[in-house]
Amino acid sequence: MKQRDVFGETFALESIVAAVVFLVVAALFGYALIMRRAGRRVTPSARAERPRLETYYVGVLAAFAVFLVAWTAWQNNREHRQTAERPVRVDVSAFQWCWNFSYPQAPDSREVDGTCKGDDLPTVVVPTGRPVEFHLTSRDVIHSMWIPHLRYKMDAFPDHMNTFTVTLDEEGRWMGKCAEFCGQLHYKMHFWLKAVSPEEYDRWLQGGGQGAAA
Repeated sequence: MKQRDVFGETFALESIVAAVVFLVVAALFGYALIMRRAGRRVTPSARAERPRLETYYVGVLAAFAVFLVAWTAWQNNREHRQTAERPVRVDVSAFQWCWNFSYPQAPDSREVDGTCKGDDLPTVVVPTGRPVEFHLTSRDVIHSMWIPHLRYKMDAFPDHMNTFTVTLDEEGRWMGKCAEFCGQLHYKMHFWLKAVSPEEYDRWLQGGGQGAAA
């Protein structure tokens, strides 16, 4: 799945950069400790500034910063790249303490509800191989739609609409959660994401949506 791939590549690169910086700092710190324990005395320089060394230092830091910003922007563009194919739209409404999913493109605007109590979790059904565009908002406080399997999270704000597009290339069912502390029953605010074949998805819509999702 593209979201998992993008997250994996970005996380791996940033981990490598962080590891290199850590090793360099640790090596310099270790060298200073060894020299101190060895009793070597270093005469401080009489120069107040070292413009050339400072220029190199700032240049290296700036290069790393520009590279990471450019890399992140490129990966974000990969993750949210627009396609010519019309996406399946799913409207997501978060509230204390559950979710509502509706399909405005479907006949009679199919909806999926749940109470998030016990096993009564809403299941959002999407087709594989087709882009799915989620329109996410909140009815009350700030929530966050998090699907760990996709390595993806998007905040839901009152009176505001966030959108993101995903394409699932395999069938399956995965747990989704709210990742923003939103009150007393936040820990129960779960849902299911179910990816099915396009044919099964069409049958699900024609069958009424709500019952089939359960």
